[in-house]
Amino acid sequence: MLLVAVAAVRVSSRSGLPSLLLYLGIGVAMGQDGIGNVAFDNAELTQVIGYAALVVILAEGGLGTKWKEIRPALPAAAVLSTVGVAVSVGVTAAAAHYLVDLEWRQALIIGAVVSSTDAAAVFSVLRRLPLPGRVTGALEAESGFNDAPVVILVVAFSTVGPVDDWWVLLGTIVLELAIGAAVGLAVGFAGSFGLRRIALPASGLYPIAVMAIAVTAYAVGAMLHGSGFLAVYLSAVILGNAKLPHAPATRGFAEGLGWIAQIGMFVLLGLLVTPHELGDDFWPAIVIGLVLTMVARPLSVLLSLAPFRIPWQEQALMSWAGLRGAVPIIVATIPMVSGIEGSENIFNVVFVLVVVYTLVQGPTLPWLAKALRLGDPAGAADLGIESAPLERLRGHLLSIAIPEGSRMHGVEVGELRLPAGAAVTLVVREERSFVPAPSTVLRRGDELLVVATDPVRDAAERRLRAVGQGGKLADWLGTAPDAGPGGRAPARAVSGGGVRSATKRTGGLRGGTKGFSAGSGAGTAGGPRQPGVRRRDLALSRPFPE
Repeated sequence: MLLVAVAAVRVSSRSGLPSLLLYLGIGVAMGQDGIGNVAFDNAELTQVIGYAALVVILAEGGLGTKWKEIRPALPAAAVLSTVGVAVSVGVTAAAAHYLVDLEWRQALIIGAVVSSTDAAAVFSVLRRLPLPGRVTGALEAESGFNDAPVVILVVAFSTVGPVDDWWVLLGTIVLELAIGAAVGLAVGFAGSFGLRRIALPASGLYPIAVMAIAVTAYAVGAMLHGSGFLAVYLSAVILGNAKLPHAPATRGFAEGLGWIAQIGMFVLLGLLVTPHELGDDFWPAIVIGLVLTMVARPLSVLLSLAPFRIPWQEQALMSWAGLRGAVPIIVATIPMVSGIEGSENIFNVVFVLVVVYTLVQGPTLPWLAKALRLGDPAGAADLGIESAPLERLRGHLLSIAIPEGSRMHGVEVGELRLPAGAAVTLVVREERSFVPAPSTVLRRGDELLVVATDPVRDAAERRLRAVGQGGKLADWLGTAPDAGPGGRAPARAVSGGGVRSATKRTGGLRGGTKGFSAGSGAGTAGGPRQPGVRRRDLALSRPFPE
């Protein structure tokens, strides 16, 4: 089973297909009509496990979302996940009622279920495409936001008895979204504040702590009758952009958990479906999916984005990139648990629709992006910067990996112009480490160790990211450092200025001291002295503690 799952991951990453299809196939093959002949029909257990997996997937997606990309797209994503969902529900439900002859309750449930784009599918496909940041940011934020209103609508439509008036539903959606957003922001900021100021005893505890904070946001939001899904996504976005210690390791841990959640969730959904019962619902699913893909989704994008003056090429791609995945199938279990008449047919229609149209949309997205000339192949790859706090030494040890597309390639160490109090202390190249000189030219694939005191840690990281994006002339060409949610770095944070006098006090470097000092600033003598930096603070003659 494990070997099959690993092979599915490789096929998914190479083919451009969301992993949904492959894992669903594994579940179907293991089910009662497959070679495994496993009988499973517990919709309630599937819903509980699916919700838990979705929390992990949303947390992983939020941790990997770049604030600088989604910040300009937040208004558009918010409208897409509210007004766009309403338009999509109305058009799809009308098609299900008039074209497929479903009664209105069933039609509304199907319309609401399939109006949610799937976070796992969107994250797995879009992050392999070099799309403009505004498009990727809007689609990722939309997939994180629109689960909440969809779940509220499906629960309302699946309630036995008359459905609430539309203004009651609207008020409920607004209230739950507001509570979820408030909880997510509060928990995210509180968690990032604590993790940045408390050094945990082991580096492996940071990924666990971050995921625990994200899950806490979901729990608090749900207990307060708010949207737990929105809370977990927003808290994860804040944590992922807070420059926490060991951030790359945390994202890797979350990504691994996300894969495990996807595999378990999709296999379980595959087990729940009964293939021989899909025949009668195949063509209704095709008709509803065709209206959803060709009419409802484009219309919702057009009406939602009209105030934002987004080019038609980007709107066309966003219309086609409304990927469905496991989320609609999980949400389709709600009417089954509620005992709504025809809920098994609803589940089958949603299952067929998701599989068929994901198979069509996922692999064709790169082709459409290329046809619309929306690729961004020249975009520089972001640096992977990992920070280890040196609490007793009042400093930080930054580990920087220079990726293939970084514009830091070809830059000399002296041209980094790090702020006073930060210095490049070691370069690892092709399994060989050395102390750099000011004229050492950095190459792609290099790993750097940078020591920074507490006051200049953030400024040093901003400067490194700026050089990675804009090269040695980042300041003069107007390339803004990646300031994250806090905004731009002040001009003095990226100014030159030697730190020769400060580094002369470190000791323990002998012949490497000259390269250490010149590499950290402009290389001029008589630079400003750093108060509080003593010989024992930055000495490299002994290893740094975790």
